[in-house]
Amino acid sequence: MITIEKGRGPDGRIAVVRFDRGDGVNALSPEALRQLTDAARSFEDDAATSVVVLAGADRAFSAGFDLKDPEGRARADMDLGARRRHLRLGPRLTKAWEDMEQVTIAAIEGFCVGGGVALAVALDFRIMAAGAHMRVPEVALGMNMSWQTIPRLVQLVGPARTKQAVILANDRISAGAALAWGLVEEVVPDGDTFAAALAMAERIAALPPLSVAMTKRTVDRVAHAFDDLASHMDVDQFALASLTEDHREGVAAFLERRPPRFKGR
Repeated sequence: MITIEKGRGPDGRIAVVRFDRGDGVNALSPEALRQLTDAARSFEDDAATSVVVLAGADRAFSAGFDLKDPEGRARADMDLGARRRHLRLGPRLTKAWEDMEQVTIAAIEGFCVGGGVALAVALDFRIMAAGAHMRVPEVALGMNMSWQTIPRLVQLVGPARTKQAVILANDRISAGAALAWGLVEEVVPDGDTFAAALAMAERIAALPPLSVAMTKRTVDRVAHAFDDLASHMDVDQFALASLTEDHREGVAAFLERRPPRFKGR
């Protein structure tokens, strides 16, 4: 699912990580989460790389967590302890990308949904295709938005826009709206996000690597100082929500392509 190419750009300081399952959907199965986490961690001792571009498939950055994956569906039969451990895969992924010393840039084509949004906002910059959209459907599926995403969204777009994006879960966020909100840094024609991300990466890679890395670290520490305080319970909230009738109904309605009927229990 993952390819890593290093040595691009000025002095070979740019790397490209591409996540492409070859199905045009690019859903995040548990195995995809593990591979993407490993990809981020593979740069921990890489002093030669100063910028990493993360790209999805041509038609989709990611459709979010794979609700049809057998390992993911097996959560329904796990005890609470096993379920909590399994649910840490997502937060572990986003934290690994957020903690990278390299500057990270997401190239977003097509749709970016749920866990795809969670991954994208864990990176430093996002470039989005004009015809692409984002959507955060977790609440509509009877879940909370997890993976420590809420504080990252609040930092980017503020409290009201975060509530709008997450609570009005089925509303698409167009590329234009994402740019106006501050959710992405640049919107380019469809098919051009990778080239635009590389162009930004080249500008960054031409700068003094140590100064760039230290500046990134300082900004991140200030911006995310209270993230853990704000989101330390989101795995437990997710585990709790996954036990509700509304969650079962939300997932069933999604898979059966019908409107859900929530009961608040």
